[in-house]
Amino acid sequence: MPVTPEDAEAFIIRNLEIRPAPSVPDIRLYAAHSASRLGRLPGGGGEPPYWAYHWAGGSALARHLLARPECVRGRDVIDLGCGSGIVAIAAAMGGARVTAIDTDAYAIAATRLNAAANGVTLEVLQSDLLDGPPPAADVILAGDLFYNRALAKRSLAFLRRCRDSGIEVLIGDPGRKPLPRAKLKLLASCVVADFGEGETESGVYTLA
Repeated sequence: MPVTPEDAEAFIIRNLEIRPAPSVPDIRLYAAHSASRLGRLPGGGGEPPYWAYHWAGGSALARHLLARPECVRGRDVIDLGCGSGIVAIAAAMGGARVTAIDTDAYAIAATRLNAAANGVTLEVLQSDLLDGPPPAADVILAGDLFYNRALAKRSLAFLRRCRDSGIEVLIGDPGRKPLPRAKLKLLASCVVADFGEGETESGVYTLA
């Protein structure tokens, strides 16, 4: 049975701890710890709980937006595959109107809770946009979407459609193997924490 938004939020509040995000301490997030019981996630549908951990691409992209809020200020922004909501929250702190989107019900619940914990307002939507037309937006933010080949292929095709329709695209990724580097332009890089790997260099890209 699918988890309800209320049950997802209750699980997160009960089992995770809110703390400053590694490498982005201006943002506080509900995060996993050794007693979080994520291996027994009710109604999780087999989805790995990516939303409960820090990832280098999202951290780098969030830091980029906090350092350069003019990238998003006053603009309509979509955080695609929002996970914990760290990128969406950074964009909202920069003055953007933000819609955070993910396919995972727990990610949606975590993003709502994390937005409230940081005093920002987001629209949060559970959906999969990748096979559809470009949405109504000025900027698409995509942190850590290129972690497997199938998702990378779908993501790149969608982001190209968005770019071709006039939407600015910003991608955060530490250079995982499926990342199509030859089709991207590096805008910035920084060393950030990455789940399970200590610290690593991660980039912020746009489409070439």
